[in-house]
Amino acid sequence: MQTSYKSPAYNVQPVPVELIDANSYNPNHMAPPEDKLLYQSIKCDGYTMPIVCYQKPDGRYEIVDGYHRYTTMLKHKDIYEREEGKLPVAVIDKPLDDRIASTIRHNRARGTHDVNLMVNIVRELKESGMSDSWIMKNIGMDADELLRLKQVSGLASLFEDKEFSHAWS
Repeated sequence: MQTSYKSPAYNVQPVPVELIDANSYNPNHMAPPEDKLLYQSIKCDGYTMPIVCYQKPDGRYEIVDGYHRYTTMLKHKDIYEREEGKLPVAVIDKPLDDRIASTIRHNRARGTHDVNLMVNIVRELKESGMSDSWIMKNIGMDADELLRLKQVSGLASLFEDKEFSHAWS
């Protein structure tokens, strides 16, 4: 049993934005008014929350949470220059499935998601062997929501681990 735990936020480090990559599985979108508000917030208050990243074997970083804070620096020269091209990064070391779950947990705690991207994430997790109970626990879904996303997908393969009655035979 682990006796002590130190949260990643206690080890925030400045990382050049050029070494940071977006992930391919973030279903979170920001509307233009909120994007402007985020820029204004960073302009006035600075970066008050670190970007959460995974450090890849090649030394680059992949975003787990903080994509919009990252793109704010890329889109706004004034922010880039003031921050000397560096973002505050908290690093987590988790396998891909757990990073995807972390991204979803971070996003769901803040707002809404694109349904089609959520369907793709559920498909990817199911195809990688994750059970419905793992998905519900790690992404914070209830059974009905998971069922709806699987139904929306139209992919029978998402139901192949379920037993159905053969009432029609």
